[in-house]
Amino acid sequence: MGEDRHRRQIEGAFLLIVSKITAVSTEDAERSSAPRRLFGRSKGKALRPHQTELISQLLPALSLDVSKPIDPSALFPEPMRELRLEVGFGGGEHLIEAASSEPDVGFIGCEPFVNGVARLLSRIERRELKNIRLYRGDAVEALDRLPDASLSRVYLFYPDPWPKRRQRKRRFVSEDALARLARVMKKSAELRFSTDIDDYAAWTLARIGVSPYFEWTAKASADWLDPWEGWTRTKYESKAIAAGRKPVYLNFTRL
Repeated sequence: MGEDRHRRQIEGAFLLIVSKITAVSTEDAERSSAPRRLFGRSKGKALRPHQTELISQLLPALSLDVSKPIDPSALFPEPMRELRLEVGFGGGEHLIEAASSEPDVGFIGCEPFVNGVARLLSRIERRELKNIRLYRGDAVEALDRLPDASLSRVYLFYPDPWPKRRQRKRRFVSEDALARLARVMKKSAELRFSTDIDDYAAWTLARIGVSPYFEWTAKASADWLDPWEGWTRTKYESKAIAAGRKPVYLNFTRL
């Protein structure tokens, strides 16, 4: 009896979030051609001495050069069977575990926040990983330098929700960003998205719904309530759950 009630609650939540899709307009300020700042501050508290050392010494060796087109075959010391990208990796909890578990996959991580980059560099150093490359800045700048159909998977986890209406043009998910992603993603490549903000989930589903490039793969409520196999819970997600917010995990396929 309790299990049936729980299932009905899940399905009710599923219908609620889907219904919000129709309430989200895709005619927002994202149509403006003016440059958009997609992230907030780029630095927090002072770095520790070793983190400062890693930023000055290890980061240059791992950084993408976006002043010219990126050649994926030249990024890593060994050939990789595929290439994936994480937009805004935060502290790097997911990225470090993914790269550790699949050493034959190349990973690109983009993050403007220097403290998050420093934390990831510390983890890379400890594990001596060779399959991660980094870009400290707007992921769009890295996307535009990648060749067509070069990515097999893109991760977009807990992007800044920019909750105020006047700020929403800064959200990463937009018609323009989806088109940029589509160009560099292979056919049937995955776009994995998670958020604890229901408005941003609805915003994203609305834009995916009218995009000619992507399809939402969910068939039942469990497909967006349950994380992917091997999921790494980040510090941010733990805080969101503790605060009573319910994460959603949306999976999209490149058409």
